[in-house]
Amino acid sequence: MNGLNLRIAILFICCASLAKAQTSPSTFRNPILAGFSPDPTICRVGDNYYLANSSFIWFPAIPIYHSKDLVNWKLVGHGISNPNLLKFEGLRDRAGIWAVTMRYHDGLFYLITTASESGGNFYITAKKPEGPWSDPIWLKDAPGIDPSLFWDDDGKCYYTGNSWDFKKSWPGQCAIWIQELNLQQKKLVGERKILTYGHANNAAYAEGPHLYKIKGRYLLLSSEGGTDQFHAITAHHSKTIWGPYLSDKTNPVLSHRQFGSKYPLQAIGHGDLVETQNGEWWATVLGKRLVNGEVPLSRETFLTKVEFEDGTPIFNPGFGKVLFTQERPNLPWSPFPEQTTKDQFETSTLDPIWHTVRSPKVRPYQLINGHFNLKIQPQIVDSLVNAALYIQKIKHHQFYASTKMDFTTTKDNEQAGLIIYRTNENYYSLLKEKAKLVLIKKFNGKKEVIATIPYTKSIVHFAAKGNNLDVEFSFGETIEKMMPIGIKQSLVVIAESNLNKFNGPGIGMYATSNGQSSTNKAKYDWFEYKKI
Repeated sequence: MNGLNLRIAILFICCASLAKAQTSPSTFRNPILAGFSPDPTICRVGDNYYLANSSFIWFPAIPIYHSKDLVNWKLVGHGISNPNLLKFEGLRDRAGIWAVTMRYHDGLFYLITTASESGGNFYITAKKPEGPWSDPIWLKDAPGIDPSLFWDDDGKCYYTGNSWDFKKSWPGQCAIWIQELNLQQKKLVGERKILTYGHANNAAYAEGPHLYKIKGRYLLLSSEGGTDQFHAITAHHSKTIWGPYLSDKTNPVLSHRQFGSKYPLQAIGHGDLVETQNGEWWATVLGKRLVNGEVPLSRETFLTKVEFEDGTPIFNPGFGKVLFTQERPNLPWSPFPEQTTKDQFETSTLDPIWHTVRSPKVRPYQLINGHFNLKIQPQIVDSLVNAALYIQKIKHHQFYASTKMDFTTTKDNEQAGLIIYRTNENYYSLLKEKAKLVLIKKFNGKKEVIATIPYTKSIVHFAAKGNNLDVEFSFGETIEKMMPIGIKQSLVVIAESNLNKFNGPGIGMYATSNGQSSTNKAKYDWFEYKKI
């Protein structure tokens, strides 16, 4: 190689290195999954990472994500996509699929979870996280919630869960218990033993147990204090799988309860550990971001570094808390192709970001020639049934969502449009009727019309602009000429409360004939959701 070619090669290498440095950040921002993403569970297979969350009564259920670097995640499927497998009709929005644990063993992925008020505890299996997944294997005599699986060195599988069905010694007392799960017989077998009631004699709501074996010792992580301000992760240790399990001297090993109720990141807990192929340890945890004292986005998934000192997991050494910005894992930076913010419904199947609420008996939509045709259904979102409702997660404190809809009706009972939904008791809807547009608010069960505007065109554009705790609605014949409808509204309607519990907010499309049969449909050309 002559001198000129050598200089060119060196220059090329330097440019490539510079480009890589520019595109491979040294830090990452929490949360790693924004919006409705509670109770995270994680596992690694080779250099691939998989994460799943609770989904409550959203359907399809149990979202599953894939990553190479623990920071960039892509939704790759759902554990339950057959509506006949789970019965969510009549359930409150806080019921359904609760905390999930995801594990991999001997060529199979396992998801184990609680179907609250809808069947109890079950597990499913798949050869690939994308599926197909097996039908639920229901476990009899498995009380409590938050089941988890652990395989010991001898190949035996153990179930850990929680229970509150015993005489309490203090308020909120729960037990963490263990029993062998025979995967061939598909049932719990042998002795059942309580491992702990929590780290202290006032520990409330011990739940979310995960068992690990690290350097020959057993580590039991669990959550305590409930999934609000006093949420925390505690650790217990044992030399044998059956115990005794001793409380770690630093308990709770991770919590934000000590920072007070005004700290911007609350309710840290429900952690799951993963070791990278490079020997680092990280944990996924849930948390709530405060905006002026409110939590509009519900529980989200955060990532925190873990190091061990004599068996004790130290979360973010030197800080002892979850950080909004920190050095990222020592893994190759692996972003996925950026997803478009506008769904133009040009594929033959609906994008997996879309969910309905409660398991559908029929599929009320068709994807035809780049349109989402939503059949008007009698069901309404106020009732505990599946309605013609399709929403995606609200992921940002500042967002803009818009859609173009073609809908005409001659009947007073038919409506279609845009909705911001948290529960059947708390939502906003901006709907087109026979000769007008109507903005509706339902807050803690009280339903009221905020504004009405005469409108007879068949095509209308709807938009919602969120800014922290404010939201503004608008409409127009074209997206370039939008006009406000109603005054500025409050997103406290869909923020955390006694009614807005556990699940999270979504935004999307909704149509109803309010209890009467209909053959009409609303045609959506596109739907866009983006951060602003």
